[in-house]
Amino acid sequence: MSSRVPPDIQASPAVIEMFEIYGPAYTWFAVGTAMLGSFATLLTATIINVAIPEVMGAFGIGQDKAQWLSTAFLAAGTVTMLLAAWSTAVFGMRLTFTVSMAVFLVGSILGGLAPNPEVLIFSRLVQGAAAGVMSPLSMVINYQIFPAHRRGMAMGIFGIGVVLAPALGPTLGGILIDNYDWRYVFYLAIPFSMVSIPLAMMFMPARDKNAPTPAFDWGGVILLSVFLVSLLTGLSDGEREGWTSDYIVMLLASAWFSCIAFIWWELRTTHPLLNLRLFTHPKFLAASIVTASMGVGLYGSTYLVPLFLQTLQHISPTSSGFLMLPAGLAMAALFPVAGALSDRFEPRFIIMLGLILFLISSWVMRVVDVNTPYAWMVGWALIGRIGLAFIFPSLNAASLSALPMELLSQASGAINFLRQLGGAFGVNLLSIFLAQRTAEYSHAFTATQSSRPATLQMLQSLQDGMFGEHLGFLMQFEMTWGFLSGMVYSQAMTMSFREGFMVISVIFLLSLIPTWYMKKN
Repeated sequence: MSSRVPPDIQASPAVIEMFEIYGPAYTWFAVGTAMLGSFATLLTATIINVAIPEVMGAFGIGQDKAQWLSTAFLAAGTVTMLLAAWSTAVFGMRLTFTVSMAVFLVGSILGGLAPNPEVLIFSRLVQGAAAGVMSPLSMVINYQIFPAHRRGMAMGIFGIGVVLAPALGPTLGGILIDNYDWRYVFYLAIPFSMVSIPLAMMFMPARDKNAPTPAFDWGGVILLSVFLVSLLTGLSDGEREGWTSDYIVMLLASAWFSCIAFIWWELRTTHPLLNLRLFTHPKFLAASIVTASMGVGLYGSTYLVPLFLQTLQHISPTSSGFLMLPAGLAMAALFPVAGALSDRFEPRFIIMLGLILFLISSWVMRVVDVNTPYAWMVGWALIGRIGLAFIFPSLNAASLSALPMELLSQASGAINFLRQLGGAFGVNLLSIFLAQRTAEYSHAFTATQSSRPATLQMLQSLQDGMFGEHLGFLMQFEMTWGFLSGMVYSQAMTMSFREGFMVISVIFLLSLIPTWYMKKN
């Protein structure tokens, strides 16, 4: 091997060729390019969360439709993540990276110009589809430019950019919303996208000339898409349409049959979209379960916290976004440390430490209410993100370390697929849970409060003292009971958010079980 190529790396001929051109410095050229592309795409994954209340007001839509701004992004990325391996094999990393960023750029512009919620949701689908290819592609290039004993550190360094994007996204988004308009959250990623495209043309490896061209699994793509669209739509519309309505029953039945058909098809096709035989490796299976659970908690909590702050505490988008900034910066700073630790110790112990910290963060949030101090929320979020800093590098390294190089691309796509899948269902189900429990609590509180003497006396005093005699009796009555309804609804939402954070903590608690079986080879 040439002296310009680092020893002990397991790389494709195209990557070796890039080392021959740029020398050892190519490692950092490739890392920087991959990090910038991931930063641009991940910036919009969370930035939309602080804009959801503004979008709901601008288009007059409810939470059931607004949650699609997050769910559509994650669901689209869930499918396209599995296309990364095929696309890389057919077109090479350079063309795949460049086209993905160009598509993402188009989606960002479309979102900023969207005239209605339907176009806005479609733009999120386009953004998510492009972003889905980027994550596994970046993992594959990093695994090929670093030797095996430095991969944990490599994931830690790369993770700095990956983590800074979701941390900075809500903060920058809040500033843009408060000073300009919610549409600017879509324009924010455009400069990063435009810079990453020429860098990719320079530093991403081309297609291996002698690499085989795998067939495209059209059947897998269609069945997986039908499953995700049917299930997520059925779950989202079930409360409004009625769970026993023909429309919802048809959607859930379609999801069930397409899921079974997808599994059957992937086991029999020669070139599967998702190689289900990867899960015959016990360590990879355990890492997959933890990854999916982490996706539920990560994206679910990122959705709940800004929504709670803006709808119940009436905090501005800027303050809501700044809440996650200290936590994100701490997480980015700890990533290299956590990555280095995963190279020296069994990754499962580091992952368990991270899971416990995030569990504690979610568990203490079960006491939130409209009077919870902002500083407490910042501290609780900080604990959770420190936990994620220990989970990410170790989990990525542990999930792929047991596999041969020829499976890395598919395994990388599968791991990212499961995290996105967990995130899509996490946001979707938590949104449904929030709406359903709020309605149940509202009904229960209204039934108990409307007949209590103390409540009636308080309303009478309010009616006499606040609204005065200059208003008519009917107007006084409507305003007084409207005030009570607002108080009841606020308390009902508070209880629902508390239970949402408890659900996340239970998920992370259960994730400790498969983590224990991720023993070092």
